Amino acid sequence: MPLTGKKIVIGITGGIAAYKIPFLIRLLKKKGAELRIAVSKKALDFVTPVTLSTLAETPVVSEFSNADDGTWHNHVEWAQWADLLLFAPVTANTLSKMAKGQADNFLMAVYLSAKSPVFIAPAMDLDMYAHPATKKNIQTLKSYGLHIIPATSGELASGLTGYGRMEEPEKIIEIIEAYFDNYKPLKNKKVLITAGPTYEAIDPVRFIGNHSSGKMGIALAETAAQLGADVELVLGPSNLMPTHKKIKTTKIVSAEQMYQAVQKLFPTSDITVMSAAVADFTPKKVAENKIKKGGNTLELELKRTKDILKSLGKIKNNKQILVGFAMETENELNNAKAKLKKKNLDFIVLNSLNEKNAGFKHDTNKITMIDKNNSVKEFALKTKTDVAKDIFNEILKIYA
Repeated sequence: MPLTGKKIVIGITGGIAAYKIPFLIRLLKKKGAELRIAVSKKALDFVTPVTLSTLAETPVVSEFSNADDGTWHNHVEWAQWADLLLFAPVTANTLSKMAKGQADNFLMAVYLSAKSPVFIAPAMDLDMYAHPATKKNIQTLKSYGLHIIPATSGELASGLTGYGRMEEPEKIIEIIEAYFDNYKPLKNKKVLITAGPTYEAIDPVRFIGNHSSGKMGIALAETAAQLGADVELVLGPSNLMPTHKKIKTTKIVSAEQMYQAVQKLFPTSDITVMSAAVADFTPKKVAENKIKKGGNTLELELKRTKDILKSLGKIKNNKQILVGFAMETENELNNAKAKLKKKNLDFIVLNSLNEKNAGFKHDTNKITMIDKNNSVKEFALKTKTDVAKDIFNEILKIYA
């Protein structure tokens, strides 16, 4: 479903149509959306915080801070968290504030901090809706790039009948779903993904490898393609393949082959995500024939493979996004932070082999993201498809 895992902030203002919002919240939760609820003080005259928070499974915020404990609600963090902001109902007064850029409450501060798309559903009496000032404010907001969900005609709270009635929750959800179905923020962008293991030959029969299946990288490639990107996937030995038609796959076996493929593709890539489990060492000499049993031990001399990620960090320009992965078993956070800095990444995705049902071969993963400012964001255990969406949500925030 297009709303699964989508982070939506619902902003409720003080109109009688606020009574419809609990129904809207219930439907959005059924669709799999994650919600945050912000309300104006006047909205609380029409709908209670208990109802909203129970249905949304999240606290309702109307002020910058809680009077009881002084907890500060960061409007910028709310705006950055959201994949979409939905303001419903929007009164004539709020329309005017939005058009003028007033920030006299928490709700308006979130709106003015928004980087994600903003949808508004006006609701008011018919004469107010038809007033030239209201029409002008709506046109101004359209020019700002807001998505307007027009009011419909019907019976109004005044007893009159005409335009001004807020669109029904079911229709609002249809509109939002259609938006996400057609949401292609990476259209005409080139994304490079590496996935899977590498196999380092010992002889014609044997190799050094690891347990990577390629599932995480393929999920990343599919997500990027769904966002409209032209995707180059460099895939190590795996029995899995992507299905999206916008993914071009280059199959490789060894770390050296992956290095060569990535060096060729990286200069024209806008976004690169290096999720492959590349061998750090490879046999110094590969036997021409199968090594036969000849004693109780076998000495194998290894040499370092080329550091693909570090090589890209050295040549990337300030318009390219470079993301790395760190698979750790100890001192995890510090090791990931060191890798982030050493390899000049925009952010790094930390996997821990100590997490149950995460990492190699599983269909689920649990990650922690660390950006270049050492800001740490932990995520719950999710399917690798949903993890890929979380990763690209972060990419879009810094690439916008």
